[in-house]
Amino acid sequence: MRTLQLPTGGEMPVLGLGTWRMGEDAKRRADEVKAVREAIVLGYRLIDTAEMYGEGGAETVLGQAIAEALRANDVRREELFIVSKVYPHNASRRGTLDACERSLKRLGLDALDLYLLHWRGSHPLRETVAAMHSLVDDGRIAHWGVSNFDTDDMEELEEAAGGDGPACAANQVYLSLGERGPEFGLLPWQRERGMPLMAYSPIDQGALAEDDGLVELAERLGVTAAQLVLAAVIARPGVAAIPKAVRSTHLKENLAAAELKLDAATLAELDRLHPPPKRKMPLAMI
Repeated sequence: MRTLQLPTGGEMPVLGLGTWRMGEDAKRRADEVKAVREAIVLGYRLIDTAEMYGEGGAETVLGQAIAEALRANDVRREELFIVSKVYPHNASRRGTLDACERSLKRLGLDALDLYLLHWRGSHPLRETVAAMHSLVDDGRIAHWGVSNFDTDDMEELEEAAGGDGPACAANQVYLSLGERGPEFGLLPWQRERGMPLMAYSPIDQGALAEDDGLVELAERLGVTAAQLVLAAVIARPGVAAIPKAVRSTHLKENLAAAELKLDAATLAELDRLHPPPKRKMPLAMI
């Protein structure tokens, strides 16, 4: 799996597994744990979650899957890159520390590889950043970052961080062929700083897999439309993607997309079908 370098050191896979909407129904828990376990066996190493997902339920699902995988020697902890997020209303200096501890308990882990502020809230960024630095110093997280931050937010964050402690390592936003707004200003801004952009909902929650133009192009290439759009997203320098999948077929197809190489003609056709932005667009959120 290709990786992206983090500005704070270390690296992150370009393709991972999202867990949004997991942990919401106890009746689905066994199947969701099984899906995450299969993902780990298949080779997924980047897994994204949040305290918001199922109000901690997704973290619990992921924690159980990780524990089972470690016991079975399917993976070593140091091979995994686990990401979680703090609710904005919890992101005061004290609240961030407490939220992280709750997430670690649900995950059954001693530390997170990356901890994100889920979106901007009422707490001053300086408080949240100070808490993130404290968590790094205490060894509870390896890196910190944000989610759903546009360019102006990132500039304010950069000022709030003030060079006092480790810098923001990543920003996770909605990016897909159907929602390319971040490509105009935000992605270039992050590239200048060597900061990866993590794309959530890179298949538009499955909608792009049914797009007639994409389906036709994918069939000519001998792949699925979902594989094509995933490959297109992570073909962009500095971009990782974290699609959710629970079915075995989708897990395998998504992983295989990381190996696809798209030529210039294919990329041009994708731009024709879903043109890149020509001006600054508001940052979309789901």
